[in-house]
Amino acid sequence: MDEKSYEYLKKKILKLTNINLDDYKSQQMMRRLGMFLTQTKYENIVSYASALERDEEMLQKLRNFLTINVSEFFRDDSPFEYLQNSILPKLLKNRPSLNIWSAGCSRGQECYSVAMILSGISPDHNHRILATDIDADSLKRAVNGGPYSSGDLKNVKQSFLKRYFTASGQEFRVIDRIRKRVKVQELNLLNDKFERDFDLIICRNVTIYFTEETKRVLNERFLQSLNAGGILFIGGTEVMLDATSIGFKQIGTSFYQKPESSPAVFKKNPVNNVLVKS
Repeated sequence: MDEKSYEYLKKKILKLTNINLDDYKSQQMMRRLGMFLTQTKYENIVSYASALERDEEMLQKLRNFLTINVSEFFRDDSPFEYLQNSILPKLLKNRPSLNIWSAGCSRGQECYSVAMILSGISPDHNHRILATDIDADSLKRAVNGGPYSSGDLKNVKQSFLKRYFTASGQEFRVIDRIRKRVKVQELNLLNDKFERDFDLIICRNVTIYFTEETKRVLNERFLQSLNAGGILFIGGTEVMLDATSIGFKQIGTSFYQKPESSPAVFKKNPVNNVLVKS
């Protein structure tokens, strides 16, 4: 795919899906889209773009491809063990009822993983878990608590599998008690307004194709949405090199904390020109 074709397709995708590919690394996205288009029957970009306007199923396949809906329960053992044994207990000391956001939740595997952990270590409190994604089809699966395949559950402990899932053949669903603890809604991380006052934000393996500028803006917005002392949990292959300049402190692999209290900001009182704390 050449630059001209890519620019044309970017405009069509923005119009049809509200996904702005300017926020993604251009060379990587060009390669990925080029490979994706070789699997279609269309000879050129124009005919493919025209078909997208008529065929909702084809458009959904493209949307699924762009939003990279790959996840599983307890993805990566080590960070989830650290979350369970260190991060959540520390947060619970200050706030017995936590406000948590799973950003880019895909089909719900990670938000339900956290709900299961909290059910075990803090069963008597009513924690709020918000799960959001841009992909409406994935969110339908999240709302229904499945069905999930055995591959989705490969990291789930047997005790959790028996306690928190029901099985029908080779398909599994999260039990209603856990499913009802998660609020699912559609949200575009790059366009929509964020809620505030979260104790934990989980955004894992979502930003790997974003430009560095877009990542920084997103991480700055996450910082603003966290309570003082709140934690951002990112993917194992992601590193926030500019964490300190944004305002985060790294407290472990994949975990970044907003300071307990921000430094006082002083500015001049316009009336008497005296420095006052704001």
